[in-house]
Amino acid sequence: MKWLRFTSRGKSGFGTLDGDAVAIHSGDMFGACSPTGEHVATADIEWLTPCVPGKMIGLWNNFRAAAEKNSWTIPAEPLYFLKGANSYCAHGQPILAPRSYDGRVIYEGELAIVIGRTASRVSEQDAPAHIFGYTCANDVTAMELIQRDPSFPQWARAKSFDTFGVFGPVIETGFDPAQGEVLTRLNGRERQRYPLADMIFPPAKLVSLISRDMTLDPGDVILCGTSLGVLPMKPGTNVEVVIEGIGTLSNEYRSAA
Repeated sequence: MKWLRFTSRGKSGFGTLDGDAVAIHSGDMFGACSPTGEHVATADIEWLTPCVPGKMIGLWNNFRAAAEKNSWTIPAEPLYFLKGANSYCAHGQPILAPRSYDGRVIYEGELAIVIGRTASRVSEQDAPAHIFGYTCANDVTAMELIQRDPSFPQWARAKSFDTFGVFGPVIETGFDPAQGEVLTRLNGRERQRYPLADMIFPPAKLVSLISRDMTLDPGDVILCGTSLGVLPMKPGTNVEVVIEGIGTLSNEYRSAA
């Protein structure tokens, strides 16, 4: 099932995709919910992020092909950072160039895990039961900020500008990441295509290991990292992250007004 959040005629809601319409539900997406019998056409909605994470966790160096090309050591444990809640950006919304930074801004097409049940110190075998589903993500990054000050890598700042945490349009509950691939297009031109089976830490292992460090709550999102093909964007560029079986996340990168 493909779950989403939306606004229509000034009201917000959530539900599942039903062809070209949304089957509206009531209740809690991650708890007890049921269809209301109402539908709204997708042409008449504004897409919201499919959930509102309490935290968004991003992975670095989680694909073997990228590690090999860049001569990075295969990590012994997940290497991760956090993105601020202010960065969340939905399908169809603009990604805004920062006013306080004039360096390169890059896209990173990724698969994202959405947590459905509270996870604390769960085993790898039990981790799938805590995953609600998967969505598309674009981990936008102000690349030159990370190492600007040699004494302090600025991961949080580089990753957390407004609109830099892009994900959606839906959460697919039936997706098998072992069989999928990520495709990223800029203005229709393919820039990334990589298999998800190349992950160093696949989703169940990520959820298990990260849950040893911090409790993962329903709605939390884990970005699984990216692979080869990352490049800077210019204002006016349309970026699409496509994962067959989930959908297409599409946003325009724009200069701030």
